[in-house]
Amino acid sequence: KLFRMSYELQDLSGKIVVITGATSGIGRQTVIGMDAQGAKVVLNARKESGLKELCMELTDANSTYVAGDCSDPEVSRKIAATAIEKFGTIDILIPNAGVGLYGSIFDWSDDEINNMIRTNFEGTVHLVRACAKKMAEKGAGDIIIVCSVAGYYGAAKEAVYAGTKHAQVGLAAGLDRELREKGVRVSLVAPAGVSTNFALGTGRTPGMPRLDLYLKPEDVAAQIIYIAKQPRSVRTTLMTLWSMDQQSS
Repeated sequence: KLFRMSYELQDLSGKIVVITGATSGIGRQTVIGMDAQGAKVVLNARKESGLKELCMELTDANSTYVAGDCSDPEVSRKIAATAIEKFGTIDILIPNAGVGLYGSIFDWSDDEINNMIRTNFEGTVHLVRACAKKMAEKGAGDIIIVCSVAGYYGAAKEAVYAGTKHAQVGLAAGLDRELREKGVRVSLVAPAGVSTNFALGTGRTPGMPRLDLYLKPEDVAAQIIYIAKQPRSVRTTLMTLWSMDQQSS
């Protein structure tokens, strides 16, 4: 007899999703995809105008936002409080906000370097601290951290950026060991270069031919959504993504 494998993905309808860096690139595509799945989304980015515009495009009453820098612990706590006040809980947390500065270790100002470190790492830490407690209390949830393949090797001209992504890798590993027993899954999604506005003017230039060879933001968003939909008996600790035109070693 023909063996038929059954694999039932979770329904994300009604799930409460918190996502940072929500108004562009991977974040924006993930928001749109989650909304299409019937999820309710709590969005964060620094500029309120982009958040208002995006919320107007989404399903009525299924979205809200908090503007501000999530590396500020008070902003991260406000994000969590807003999600719980409006929707009652948090089911899926996607720390996605990121800054890219490419160049020598001697390039960029102290403030620019520190902003990248704070956004990429501290923003992840404080968002998890603010949001994951609710998940642990109820014994279920997903933390899906948007990292980079740079977190697994350090290329020339991106030492500090790679360092922030290495830090996310270590954070995720520790969180997985701490929170798995509480029913919270921790995943890292580590794409190679993605064709977005990320790092334009700080290492990339608009229209550069190489961008056409990169992953598309919807490629990454689709995998984030797939990880969230996996049955609770399964957890993805790491997913790396490369386009067919990118060298993976």
